[in-house]
Amino acid sequence: MLWEPLQSGKVKCKLCSYSCTIPDGRRGFCRVRENRSGRLFTLNYALVSAIHADPVEKKPLYHFHPGTLVLSLGSISCNFRCLHCQNFSISQAEFEEGRAGLEGHAQEYLPERVVALAERLGCRGVAWTYNEPTIWFEYTYDSARLARERGLYTAYVTNGYMTEDGLAAIAPYLGAYRVDVKAFTDAFYREVSSARLKPVLERVESAVKKGIHVELVYLVIPTKNDREEELQQFVEWVAGLSKDIPVHFTRFHPDYRLTGLPPTPVETLERARELGLERLRYVYTGNVPGHEGENTYCYNCGSLLIERWGFVVRRMELTEENRCPSCGARIAVVR
Repeated sequence: MLWEPLQSGKVKCKLCSYSCTIPDGRRGFCRVRENRSGRLFTLNYALVSAIHADPVEKKPLYHFHPGTLVLSLGSISCNFRCLHCQNFSISQAEFEEGRAGLEGHAQEYLPERVVALAERLGCRGVAWTYNEPTIWFEYTYDSARLARERGLYTAYVTNGYMTEDGLAAIAPYLGAYRVDVKAFTDAFYREVSSARLKPVLERVESAVKKGIHVELVYLVIPTKNDREEELQQFVEWVAGLSKDIPVHFTRFHPDYRLTGLPPTPVETLERARELGLERLRYVYTGNVPGHEGENTYCYNCGSLLIERWGFVVRRMELTEENRCPSCGARIAVVR
């Protein structure tokens, strides 16, 4: 899907914002889309490297069917090269190397098998996560259509680098679009992720306009993207889209090629949340289990509505109409 033939046997991929021009016999930047004699093929259809029944809060999605289980699947490779990736063993692997390294673990899960497994495990939905779902597009598209037909919700946990054509194609079958906005400067994206900021922002804006449920994660990395001015700019951008978009300011832990940096001070996350709450209704502190910033509070009266510990929902106080039982304010939650 989403490509066109060019002269001299080349093809142009229209799936993600790299828009790779791929010569015959070569692959795109994602390493899983290959030009074979002037036709573009996907190599990883239905190839699953990891599959788990997770709390939806682990994605994290806090305002999308809270307290439910979601069948979560990942594959191999990525179209980003993030220096701090925590799933680098699958996301940064060459396709053959990754598949060989998963010998005995990677399995074929056709869409019918995924939906049946989700139903058997009591999952309310299916999420594509762990590595970038965009590069798994044909598989996620087929699976999402089938899941929606069977009454399951669907979610992308994504870097947001899909093209507008890609988002438009899958939007009718996609319930949630959980995007990592990795920083609010193009310099960070180029240096740390080998990408650009603008396409990510454009796709988030488009998803909001299409009515897809959007939640955003901003991983706060010391010395890289933690300046107060940058955090404020990010918050202002989100507020310009909707003050109801949940934002998760998440704690960084050193990994992969950014092991020389310290974990994010909790005080930095708390300050980021304060800045967020000046303009937004729902702002969270991530990767700090037990912190009050994990909970959902009424933006109008301050009542505790959803109490969490890590990925566990301990208590939920919402009316059937998703209103605060204390003051009646409508809370932006999908259930």
